[in-house]
Amino acid sequence: MISIDDIRRAACEAIVEGSSTFRPDQIRAYERAIEMETDKKSKWVLEKTLENSQISGSNKVALCDDTGIPHPFIEIGKKAVIDGSMYDILRSMELGVADGLRKLPARPMAVKGEGLERLAQKHGLYEDPGMLLPAPTSVRLIEGDEVKITVLMQGGGPEIRSKTYHVFHKHEEMRLIDTALEWSLEMVGKLGCTPCVPAIGIGRTHYEATSMMLDALLYGNFDVQSDLERYITDKLNESGVGPLGLGGRTTALGSFIKIGEARGSGIRVLTVRLSCSVEPRKATIILK
Repeated sequence: MISIDDIRRAACEAIVEGSSTFRPDQIRAYERAIEMETDKKSKWVLEKTLENSQISGSNKVALCDDTGIPHPFIEIGKKAVIDGSMYDILRSMELGVADGLRKLPARPMAVKGEGLERLAQKHGLYEDPGMLLPAPTSVRLIEGDEVKITVLMQGGGPEIRSKTYHVFHKHEEMRLIDTALEWSLEMVGKLGCTPCVPAIGIGRTHYEATSMMLDALLYGNFDVQSDLERYITDKLNESGVGPLGLGGRTTALGSFIKIGEARGSGIRVLTVRLSCSVEPRKATIILK
């Protein structure tokens, strides 16, 4: 039986692990980029980014000063037995995220006040990193008896360079992909923290397209790239922006695309998020 305390501990661990450590596929993507990069300055940036990840992973400190906004996901096996109600599960996720933000520690980013006061940041910030509330927890059912807890840490720079809008596709599927590429090329030079990792979601509504974009980050793997993902990556690398805008062959480290359901109409909704050089920051903890 999985306890509520197990879920809380797993959420805390996912925050710390995802915020401080590159995953194996991410490390291999950097190693491939370093091997193919011919520009000395750009190669140095890639090497130092990878070195930074090794230091942060060993010491369990944040990969970046912008420690990000937590986006929690919990996948519950249909045969899993949990000692608690759904309220207990969601509350333990929230408490575990707060524990992780304090343990890391995250940068204090929670804004005091209510409504418009909070939007205007009139009363400043809480000093306690744990006061930063996560995005709403996504709950999903999966096969088996496991519970998987994943947290994505989403930085502010990529959010500034993101875009969600409808596209009239005219029944030409590449129109959507090329629009995503066009938006990415427009913004990649302004991102700063390159190489980027475009995350692309396509859906029937703005909410669904954004959910697909998050799924692309959640399940994406640098070692497994589709033809469309390689197409986006290759075209961005041809731009010559390079790591930190210094030029070279590595503007994008890889791409992640998730295509959702379609409706019988003339539009599709497209979300593009240019994740930065340390993203996706994510970790999954499996409970049995």
